[in-house]
Parts: sequence; structure tokens; C-alpha cells
Amino acid sequence: MNLQENKKNAIAFYKMAYEGNPREAIKQYVGNEYIQHNPDVADGTLGFIAYFERMQKEYPTKSIEFVRCIAEDNLVALHTHQTWPGNDEYVTMDFFRFDEHGKICEHWDSIQQIPDNSANPNTMY
Repeated sequence: MNLQENKKNAIAFYKMAYEGNPREAIKQYVGNEYIQHNPDVADGTLGFIAYFERMQKEYPTKSIEFVRCIAEDNLVALHTHQTWPGNDEYVTMDFFRFDEHGKICEHWDSIQQIPDNSANPNTMY
């Protein structure tokens, strides 16, 4: 298991899909199966492609910053800062499982909108 390669591939996969090319992201970085745990996205590669193609059409100016990336065993965790139209900002935490061939095969995530006010002075990322 090459942790640095998995980290690089998780970021490249998510960036490519997020920026509007989910078909190529699947082709380059996903293995024979893709198990999806996000309840807003259908299971499998076709559900992933449909979701990100729709997001690109509806929100072409969205952006993503990869704040940190952590890898252990066959898992990679990404902590991101997303900005959507209207300056809606979100923090996401995505987890990807890699198969024995170094391909992504499973995904979990959590997303939280950054509030206007906070009970503390710390950022969410």
C-alpha cells in the first residue's frame, strides 16, 4: 500500500470530478466497484457521474480547496473547504477506501455549512 500515491490519487480524483469531469475521474482512479455512502448520490460509478455532472451544470463557479489529507492503511481522508455560488461555504470530510490495486472503491463523507457566527474564534478547517 503506497500511502503517498493514494493521497495524491484521492485529491486528483475528487478535484477532477468536482471541477466537472467525473467520467475521466472514474476512468483513471476507480476500480471495479464503487460503493457510495452519501445518501444524496446513487451507488456505483453511474450515480457518481450523474451527481457531479449535474453539480457542474447547476454550479459551474463552485471551488474547492484541499486543506489536509491523511492516509492510513487503505484509507485516505480529505478535509476540504468548498465555496459555492452566493459565497455559501462548506467544510467537508471525505473518506476513500482503496482496493488492492490502488484504485478507489468506496466513499463516505460529511458536510457542514460554515455559519456566519461561531461561539469560538477558530476556523472550521
